[in-house]
Amino acid sequence: MNNASLVIYHNPRCSKSRETLHILENSNLSPTIIEYLENPPTQQELKKIIAMLGLPARDLVRTTEQVYEDAGIDMDAMSEDEIIAAICQHPALLQRPIVVAGNRAIIGRPPARVMEIIA
Repeated sequence: MNNASLVIYHNPRCSKSRETLHILENSNLSPTIIEYLENPPTQQELKKIIAMLGLPARDLVRTTEQVYEDAGIDMDAMSEDEIIAAICQHPALLQRPIVVAGNRAIIGRPPARVMEIIA
């Protein structure tokens, strides 16, 4: 695994994100850590990640976050691009952690799933 192509979209306050980062580091990997709440992905970056995940944007939305309710998001009435824009505007909505390795990505829930992408 090339460390230069390994990225984790990380929230240090999230236990699953911390555990996923720990797994990577215990595998002698040094990912680029992007604290996405401070440095959210652009819409283009998020579209690329979504394509690598092979999921619709709605599967990346944390509907249990207070910001989801506060923002009045109605995914049933929103296009893919509108959902992506909402995630970029409210990065707390983004599922975490997301690990990108080269042209592959995975959501680290549960954290052990990261092994699928680094093995």
